Amino acid sequence: MSDSTRRDFLKRSAAATVLVSGAMNAASSAMQQAAQPAAKPENKPGTPARIDVERRQFGKTDMKVAILGFGSAEIGFERTEQSVVDKILNAALDQGLNVVDTAECYVDSEEQIGRAIAGRRKEFYLFSKCGHAKKDGGRGDAWDKDSLMHSIELSLKRCKTDVLDLIQLHSCSLETLQKGECIEALETAKKQGKVRYIGYSGDSKAARYAVESGRFDSLQTSCSIVDQECIDLTLPLAKEKGMGVIAKRPIANAVWRHDKQPDNGYVVEYWKRLEKLAYPFATGDKRSDSGPDGAAGTALRFTAFQPGVCVCIVGTSKPERWRQNAELLKAGALSEETQKMIRARWKEVASADWMGLT
Repeated sequence: MSDSTRRDFLKRSAAATVLVSGAMNAASSAMQQAAQPAAKPENKPGTPARIDVERRQFGKTDMKVAILGFGSAEIGFERTEQSVVDKILNAALDQGLNVVDTAECYVDSEEQIGRAIAGRRKEFYLFSKCGHAKKDGGRGDAWDKDSLMHSIELSLKRCKTDVLDLIQLHSCSLETLQKGECIEALETAKKQGKVRYIGYSGDSKAARYAVESGRFDSLQTSCSIVDQECIDLTLPLAKEKGMGVIAKRPIANAVWRHDKQPDNGYVVEYWKRLEKLAYPFATGDKRSDSGPDGAAGTALRFTAFQPGVCVCIVGTSKPERWRQNAELLKAGALSEETQKMIRARWKEVASADWMGLT
């Protein structure tokens, strides 16, 4: 998928968003309300037992994140009912979740998160993204300082919080990054106490530049069995520089579920790649194997245990899914043999245009 195609997708996604007007005043107590997630609470009567989810240091920040986070794109674009979102997020928090990742352009996901768990704000880290809400109320690429500050204010208001633990530039181009204004905007928001840390979300050359710049606390990038560019291009350097790394699309949108090419254009490229890679764990009966060595388990474990990765964000519209995925990760890293097979197959089959996908 070309850079222009990825940008077009983000524009179309942004256009689906319901824009909330106005901006909230910065609270002087913002940093105090971004307290570390509280110690593990006792299980509530009648709720499943907590899962001992591995926690990792998130780069040089003061955050220690659960290896499995929650990505909210799906609840936004699928327009999941609020009652279901309430169940998903509260159940996951009860069972060990402590990272929730969203974006201003994921339709109304920020508002849904605010309604569902704002009252439990000290139990989780809240990450969001900006770059598609113009100061004048329009939609589309908006990388100027005023628009980015406006977007951050919208996120604070929607999420019902005084401070975001992390704000990320949402897949802007290399050229935009090199101009510098967008980075300066995030640095200003950090100085003002609206956000605690700043990051870049994206792939390929732009992601490499973001890492090399030394101006970001974190990198969010695509990493999966069908999207391995980052394993050589950005992850080693990000780890060396002490950046927190968030793996997006870590199970490759579970494209092995489709017998034929799916209609959803967002996942077609991954489906085509998987057809050529033909991993044995993603064919035949293994596609529906719900254990740690099935397709989903192998894919998630491959990503989660890449050197440098701190947290994988997986979206879902099913309340039980976060726990199921967390259970898969309890199996730990893949065997050395399986890990080498996946990497070798990628190097054998992947073409030069198999870049990281937004």
